[in-house]
Amino acid sequence: MNCKPYIRAHADELLESLAALVRIPSIEGVPEEHAPFGREPARALHETLALCEKLGFRTGNMDDRVGWCEYGEGEEMVAVLGHLDVVPAGDGWTETEPFSGEIKNGRIYGRGTMDDKGPMVAAIYALAALKDAGFAPSKRIRLLFGTNEETGCGDMSWYVSHDGELPVYGFTPDGEYPIINGEKGILNGTYSRKLHQTGDYRLTKFEGGAASNISPAYAAAELQCPADAASKIAADKVTVTPIEGGIRVEAEGVAVHGSTPELGENAIGRLAMALAQLPLTGELGDCMAFVAERIGMEVHGESLGLAMRDELSGPLTLNLGVAKFEQETLSLVFSVRYPVTLKYELVYPRLSRGFTLGGFTETEMTHAAAIYMPPESELIRRLSKVYEEQTGEKAELKSIGGGTYAKSMPNLVAFGPIFPGDEVREHKPDEYMEIERVLQNAEIIAAAMYELAK
Repeated sequence: MNCKPYIRAHADELLESLAALVRIPSIEGVPEEHAPFGREPARALHETLALCEKLGFRTGNMDDRVGWCEYGEGEEMVAVLGHLDVVPAGDGWTETEPFSGEIKNGRIYGRGTMDDKGPMVAAIYALAALKDAGFAPSKRIRLLFGTNEETGCGDMSWYVSHDGELPVYGFTPDGEYPIINGEKGILNGTYSRKLHQTGDYRLTKFEGGAASNISPAYAAAELQCPADAASKIAADKVTVTPIEGGIRVEAEGVAVHGSTPELGENAIGRLAMALAQLPLTGELGDCMAFVAERIGMEVHGESLGLAMRDELSGPLTLNLGVAKFEQETLSLVFSVRYPVTLKYELVYPRLSRGFTLGGFTETEMTHAAAIYMPPESELIRRLSKVYEEQTGEKAELKSIGGGTYAKSMPNLVAFGPIFPGDEVREHKPDEYMEIERVLQNAEIIAAAMYELAK
């Protein structure tokens, strides 16, 4: 079934719908009535469901956490899952404002254009193309819209625990092409240490980062200290400025997705390494030495005893995403991605022991187990067929460190939206998606829904 004519004819409408959705800054906020993950994620969900109703689809809203639209009448259901929430904008935007939805130079810009509003709006119009063509599926096709993927997937866990219908199989356009059949396990957590400071150096501020799954581009600290302290720090991409009674130290990094920290430069680690050059004493000295030496700018947790790997998915990664010093307590928020063949029971004790040796206490921890779907499975075979027919390229399977909704329920994998060789812009400044790629995704998603539901 050829859905390309419909998608191309409605390209302007698709892009206008996406731009309107990008203009909603759907970052997790304070829970309130009818907005369990904050007002803006709920507003993005309502906007999306209104679009689906306008296009003639049945819709449902489960407690403003998860919404869906549906087409077809079959007893069984196949699903496409995506999310409407986004990570914070972060620093370093130069091309557009983070929530502009601006179109220029053949691209649409804004937080969420690639992750994951762009692919889900493409999926809506892909479903509209199948409907317009008169496709009568043997299985219902449901698009599921989540609002909490970036900060814990509490949306889909709530959907499953409240008897949300499960698909026989499906996919999430929130990864990469060709097909991601393995996802590393993820440990997101916070370790904290209270400091009883003594000596001539006193930390008054240490902060950086916005989320566990972003490698931060900027971090800063302030200390009350002797006037000559500034001369004791010498490091690239670190600036020391005298302030009243002490110094301000700022570190620059390169922001990337927390699943691939090796592609960036962690500003928090760089800042800790710079502060460790100072003659800090007592608990402050011990703490900063630990952060600098055991974490620093390492990305595989080597000095914490976490250096592990497998052949399917490569090495474990550790991203230090957020640091905050308040009420004399330094808190570190991190994300660990461990290989698909390893077990939580092996990884977690090493992680916990490493931070405990540094005097830190675990204050929060979430875990999503690794998944792996073998090449001979029905879902992999069907999606491989679609990808090869649509692109003319072989559907090579891959494993990733990123976590997607494929972990949220059985028989799912990540399929798209990023093509091999394309720049990964998600979670970075100036996030964008090429307009042609948005449309190509709609065409591939339409073909995949047809193949799974025919």
